[in-house]
Amino acid sequence: MNEEMKASPTLVDSGIEGFDDVLRGGLAANRLYLIEGNPGSGKTTLALQFLIAGVKRGERCMFVTLSETEEELHASASAHGWTLDGIDILEIIASEGSLKPDARYTMYHPSEVELGETTKAVLAEAMRIKPARLVVDSLSEVRLLAENPLRYRRQILALKQFFSRQQTTVLFIDDRTSDERDIHLHSLAHGVISLEREVSEYGTVRRRVQVSKLRGRSYREGYHDFVIRRGGLDVFPRLVAAEHRTTVARETIQSGLAPLDALLGGGLAKGSSTLVLGPAGTGKSSLATQYVVAAGARGEYSCIFLFDESLATFRDRSAGLGMNVDALIDSGRLTVRQLDPAELSPGEFAHTVRRAVDENNARIVVIDSLNGFLNAMPNERFLVLHLHELLAYLGQRGVTTILLMAQHGLVAAAPESPVEASYLADSVLLLRYFEAMGEVRKAISVIKKRTGKHEHTIRELVLDGGIAIGEPIRDFQGALTGAPMSLAKLPTPGTSAT
Repeated sequence: MNEEMKASPTLVDSGIEGFDDVLRGGLAANRLYLIEGNPGSGKTTLALQFLIAGVKRGERCMFVTLSETEEELHASASAHGWTLDGIDILEIIASEGSLKPDARYTMYHPSEVELGETTKAVLAEAMRIKPARLVVDSLSEVRLLAENPLRYRRQILALKQFFSRQQTTVLFIDDRTSDERDIHLHSLAHGVISLEREVSEYGTVRRRVQVSKLRGRSYREGYHDFVIRRGGLDVFPRLVAAEHRTTVARETIQSGLAPLDALLGGGLAKGSSTLVLGPAGTGKSSLATQYVVAAGARGEYSCIFLFDESLATFRDRSAGLGMNVDALIDSGRLTVRQLDPAELSPGEFAHTVRRAVDENNARIVVIDSLNGFLNAMPNERFLVLHLHELLAYLGQRGVTTILLMAQHGLVAAAPESPVEASYLADSVLLLRYFEAMGEVRKAISVIKKRTGKHEHTIRELVLDGGIAIGEPIRDFQGALTGAPMSLAKLPTPGTSAT
């Protein structure tokens, strides 16, 4: 029994649901943790959420500030709609309040006192309060007072031992203002949590959190996107499809258009992913909407994520094709989310999709389009990795996913794709423009289907008050090149053209 208790330490929640998921339950109690990151990465916000969570559990909490004033802390909390009632704040910086005889605490200026005196002030207050949770912000001031690494390490070690005996869970905040990485504290801390803030050339700032070290426990490794909103940090744990493996009965999802289902050998397989590829305007979004409308008629819930098209345009286009998406939205069988790729991280997007599946039981998910999703990524190779995990997760949950991708070049013989993603999809639908009889027409064909047979024909696609798929194009050759030739003008086999 003792061994089991050692293997399963008491955990304290961080006050951030997504971060506790990354930690697989929370932080081990009565341990010292390092929260490091550049200025503006969210360290103090995380620490305040940690303390507020403790107050809600009826615990004594203490915040030692060496850089910000108590007034600044209250202002930061107020911006998030919080109150710091129940948190004892020890302010060890110069202020006008230190000159008043009724000052709450003794004030010290870091440049005028020795590290030992500052440490004594912290220990004395901690002994009086006996906090269950403690935050020290920030270690850069302590490091400056120590003057040399040896003294700095000894003081941190003494604090660690003291708070361990006090049964206190401690967060030390480091803003990385020193020239070198603080390896000393890394070796002493029970866990190291790194926050990053990346400024892109355009769009919002991207923030990520990584657990660099956590002794004796497993956790979700790698980077996890997070945002800071009113209310604090919102962490989006990295999606790992292997954690969601389930058995899904193979069924066929039909579109409601018999010719389209025939082209796909009866329809799409439940839990499969389909990539609809083609130049802009060929009907990719309309085909995806057709599947959503058919799902709504079956009483199923669907979700569409729009990166490129506005919600108003989506409604108007669908209405022009005779699709009553407004009724589906009003009935709750369809949710349409308009997303801004410049304001979205891939982790947040994956989390949004997962919520649609877990909370609303979405059966069809449409991503329109991958071009917009690509713009939210710093590097296209990461896009493929994110897509792989996302599609694997959706497939394991029995969700049919439809991905749209616009190719560059409207009437080029071989339009280019911004990223190669066709190998990730179970099925690939190819749409093309072609010229015939003085008109610009559209062609549709199935290039790939892993889950069964499909037609190898090329059919004409017509969007005129509805979606119509014609008979196979047999009078022309080269329709997919954009410049087909009439078969009547082609030489017969074994002869040469004159």
